[in-house]
Amino acid sequence: MNQDSSDSADAEIRELRPRPAINLDNQFWFDAARRHQLLVQRCAACRTLRHPPGPQCPRCQSFDWDAVQATGRATLYSWVVAHHPRHPAFDYPLIVGLVELDEGTRLIANLADVAVADLEIGMPLTLGWFDADSELSLPVFSPATIEER
Repeated sequence: MNQDSSDSADAEIRELRPRPAINLDNQFWFDAARRHQLLVQRCAACRTLRHPPGPQCPRCQSFDWDAVQATGRATLYSWVVAHHPRHPAFDYPLIVGLVELDEGTRLIANLADVAVADLEIGMPLTLGWFDADSELSLPVFSPATIEER
């Protein structure tokens, strides 16, 4: 039996990534990510950076905020290798890092282009982007080259 082109096209279709919970407090962050910009929310009153985004500054309780664009340089603070539950939208092993941005805030992101055995706390990382689909782009981090440090 011959396999037609529609069968091979179906084999290439991948399940969508689970959607994050997007709300009025973090919509700006996901909009910027679709433009491949990593923004960090900043309190307009005391200038404290915070992530994840929220409605109120945890330091001074101000509701006024703006955002600054991160440089994309970071260090690995911690990581975990997720094995289960498996989801067809992800490649395994799935390395999830707690990344400390040079700006001082931390965020959780996938790590790419690195073997688990090569991970080290404090290793320099650089920002890249994973375009899951036309509506969702997410930051990913990879080991920084000497030029990127």
